[in-house]
Amino acid sequence: MNTNGLPRIVITGVGLTAPNANNLRDFRKALLDGVSGLDHAEIRHMGKRVAGFCDFDETKHQSKKMRKRGTRAGAISVYCAHEALADAGLELVNLDTSRIGVYIGITEHGNVETENEIHELYQNDLNIEYWSHHHNPRTVANNAAGEISLNLKVTGPCYTIGAACAAGNMGLIEAVHMLRLGEIDQALAGGVSESPHTFGIFAAFAAQGALGHHEDPKLASRPLDKKRNGIAISEGGCLYTLERLDDALERGAKIYGEIAGFHINSDSTDFVLPNSSRQVQCMQAALKRAGLTPQDIDIVNLHATGTGQGDIQECKAVREIFDGHSEASINFTKGHIGHCMGAAGALELAGNLLSFEDNMVHPGLNLDEIDPDCALKNLVYGRPRDKKVKVILNNSFGMLGINSALIVRAY
Repeated sequence: MNTNGLPRIVITGVGLTAPNANNLRDFRKALLDGVSGLDHAEIRHMGKRVAGFCDFDETKHQSKKMRKRGTRAGAISVYCAHEALADAGLELVNLDTSRIGVYIGITEHGNVETENEIHELYQNDLNIEYWSHHHNPRTVANNAAGEISLNLKVTGPCYTIGAACAAGNMGLIEAVHMLRLGEIDQALAGGVSESPHTFGIFAAFAAQGALGHHEDPKLASRPLDKKRNGIAISEGGCLYTLERLDDALERGAKIYGEIAGFHINSDSTDFVLPNSSRQVQCMQAALKRAGLTPQDIDIVNLHATGTGQGDIQECKAVREIFDGHSEASINFTKGHIGHCMGAAGALELAGNLLSFEDNMVHPGLNLDEIDPDCALKNLVYGRPRDKKVKVILNNSFGMLGINSALIVRAY
C-alpha cells in the first residue's frame, strides 16, 4: 500500500513500435544514439511530406484475414499488446482473462478508414457497393481496444480513452484506477496512433501553418529550436503491462518502475493554444499526489511538439516549477520520432524508462539554436548525460486544453 492506503501499481512489461524501433531496448538505443525515424512520404492530395511510419510485422500476432478486416490502429494495438505481455512473462493460458483490462489512449479514430473508402467511391463513380461492410466496426471509437479483446480473447473491460495528445498518459492513468478499484488483476494500457495514414491531419496542420518541414526530413522536427516550424506527424504505439505490486512480487516479475503520481486537468481557454498556468497546476498536483517535490524529480520529459507557442507555453510552465528549485534534467523525444499523437506520451515515457537501469538521460534531437523563450535550466540535447535517475515526470498535453502529468519512480 502507498501512503494513501491504496495498492501500489507497477510496470512489468512494455510493448512498442515507433518510427525508429520495434521494441523497448532498440528504442532506447535509438534515442541515445540520435537515430531519427522521420522521412519523406507521398501523402494523398498533399504530395511529399515529412512523416514517421512504423515498420513492424503486422501479422506476427494475427492472421492476414483479421488484419484485412481490421484497422492500422488495431494492428499496432495487437502487436504492442502481445509484446507487452511477453515482456512481462505472462501467458494468457495461466490468467483469468475476465480479470484483464485494456485501456488504449487515442487522439482520433476512423479517419483513415473513412478517407480510404471515400477515395474508393470516387474511383468507382460513387458506386455505394464499394463502401465496406466493415466500416462501422472499423471506425467506432473503441476499435483499438476491441481488436485486442478479439485477438487475445480478453473478456474484461476493454475500451479507449479519447484524450487528444494526452492520450498515452491517460491510458495508463485509467489502468491505475481500475487496478486500485480491484476491477482487474492485470492491465494493458498506453496509447496508439495511425495518424500519418490520413491526409486530413496533414492538410489541417498545413492550414494552421503548423506542419513541420525541412529539405532533410530527419531535421524537420525541431522542438524548442529557433527555426522550428511545426509538427512532424508520426504513428506509433506503446502499451504497458501494469499490476499491483504485491501480485508482481508474488510471481517474481521484473519491475520497470512504479506509478507514483499523476494528474489530469483542462485549460478551458482555447481550442489549440495551451495555457501555461493550467500546465503548472497539473504538474503541481501530480507531485502532490506522489508526495514529492520538484527537488525529487530527476528527468522532466517535455511534450514539446515543435510548434511556436506550444513550446513556449510549456517551457514557461516548467520554468515556474523547476528553475531554481531543482536539478532535474529536461529532455524531449519528438525530435527523434515526430509527434505520435495518441501514442506520444506512452512512447516518450518508455524512452526514459530505462534511465533507471543505465543512469543516462537521452538527449533531445535537432536543437541547434534554442529559442530564448524556450530556455530551460539543465536541458539535455545533442548528447546523452550521465545521471543517477530515480524519478521521471512525463508531460503530455493535447488540443482543447487537456493536460496530463505522470510520475514514475524506480522500484
